[in-house]
Amino acid sequence: MIDWGMATRGPRAVDVVLTDDERRELEGWARRRTTASGLAMRSRIVLAAADGGSNTEVAQRLGLNRGTVRRWRGRFVEHRCEGLLDEPRPGRPRTVGDEQIKDLITATLETTPKNATHWSTRSMAEHLGMSQSTVSRVWRAFGLAPHKQDSWKLSKDPMFTEKVRDVVGLYMNPPERALVLCVDEKTQIQALDRTQPIFPMLPGTPQRASHDYVRNGTSSLYASPPRSAHWPGSSSAA
Repeated sequence: MIDWGMATRGPRAVDVVLTDDERRELEGWARRRTTASGLAMRSRIVLAAADGGSNTEVAQRLGLNRGTVRRWRGRFVEHRCEGLLDEPRPGRPRTVGDEQIKDLITATLETTPKNATHWSTRSMAEHLGMSQSTVSRVWRAFGLAPHKQDSWKLSKDPMFTEKVRDVVGLYMNPPERALVLCVDEKTQIQALDRTQPIFPMLPGTPQRASHDYVRNGTSSLYASPPRSAHWPGSSSAA
């Protein structure tokens, strides 16, 4: 007689028993932010399997399908931790090692160039002695964008919205005979100290800074656009 209950449950999951060293290594892979996402998930599968539960239960707990759990559970039992690592892929071997990638990421997140506010692919490539294409690929892979900056602080000026509309309106629908004055720092004489601490760049998150900064006594220069053809005799500077 066929036991239909056993038939629907499928084969019994292989037991996973970890040594102390294996558990420490797997927990490190699962927790470390620099671990590849695939390896981190495989480590969680094995850790969950070692804590007990069928393939179905582990799959439900981790939001995976049962086949994925069964595959990596079996790979671990047969090959231990080495079985969870990605197998070598066909094609040209890597020309940049893990240590070089680590140095690149560390330099991107923790340093700035001497004569600029942020790294470019060219300046970073010269700094570390690698190609621009390599720097670009690593930055894309880790979601790093040194040239981007978000602003998180909003103006408390009660007339802020009205002032923005006035400025934007001059560009979108300028009136005739209008004279627009622009106020800014002189090139290369910039006030860069923000009024609040800057939140550093992280993988996938650009640097965040307040929109306002400490002026340190800087003076404003006023300049107007070139003389308008509709306004004879108008001055081009004020």
